[in-house]
Amino acid sequence: MNRRMFSAGLVAGAAASLISTRGMAAATSQTAARNVVLVHGLFADGSCWSEVIARLQSAGINATSVQNPLTTLAEAVAAAKRVLARQDGPTVLVGHSFAGIIVTEAGMHPNVSALVYVAARAPDAGEDYAALAKTFPAPPASAGIVFDGDEGRLSEEAFLRDFAGDLPEAKAKVLYAVQEPFQKALLTGKTSEAAWRSKPAFYAVSTEDRTINPDLQRFMAKRMAARTIEVKSSHLSLISHPDEITRLILEAAGQAA
Repeated sequence: MNRRMFSAGLVAGAAASLISTRGMAAATSQTAARNVVLVHGLFADGSCWSEVIARLQSAGINATSVQNPLTTLAEAVAAAKRVLARQDGPTVLVGHSFAGIIVTEAGMHPNVSALVYVAARAPDAGEDYAALAKTFPAPPASAGIVFDGDEGRLSEEAFLRDFAGDLPEAKAKVLYAVQEPFQKALLTGKTSEAAWRSKPAFYAVSTEDRTINPDLQRFMAKRMAARTIEVKSSHLSLISHPDEITRLILEAAGQAA
C-alpha cells in the first residue's frame, strides 16, 4: 500500500469512528428535560399520542401534542415552533411518521434538547425524501392513499391492514374515523436544516411496518448515529407499544430509571 492510499485509509477510518461514536456520546450527554412536545404525522391527529402522554404525565413530564395542520411543511413547522416557544426549559421533540421531517427542521429551536423519531422520516437538509425512499422497496400502504382533489387520506382497507395492522380492529376503526386528511402541497416541502446533525437523536424502528420500510428506518437511524431500539410493531408503535416508546422518550429526556 502506498503512502497516499494509507493516508486515505486513516482518514476514512477516523470518519467512520466519528460517525459510530457520535450517537453514543449524544445519548449520554443530552440535557435533562421535563418537557416533551409530540408531533403526529399523516393519517392521524394529535390524539394518537394519548397512550404515550398518559405515561409521560405519570412520570412527571409536561407533555404537549401539536395539532399538525397537514397543509404545508412551513405551516406544520410553524405550528410546532409555537408550541416549543411555550415550553419552560429543555424540551424533547418527538415525531411520528411524516412528522420526522417537521422534527428535523423545528428541532433547531433553542428549547429542543433532544430529538426522538418514531418510525419516522429523517431527511438531511435539502434532501428529497421521496427519492431516498425509492431506493428501498415500496411499502404496501403507499398503494392505499386516495385523493379528493388536493386532499389525501388512507383508504379504510389500507389503514386497517398496513397502518394499524397490530391493533384490535375496533380500535383501528376508531382511529380511521378521526384521521386528518393532508394537502398534496405538504409532500413537496424540504427541510433547510437537519437538527439531528447537532442534537442527540433517538429512533424507534417498527420492524413490522407496512407504511415506512423498516430497512429505510434503519438506514436513517444509522445515518443519524441515533440511539436506536427495534419494536415488533406496525407503523403505530406509539399506540400498540406505548411502554417502549415512552421509555425511549424518557431516556432522551435524561429521566430514564
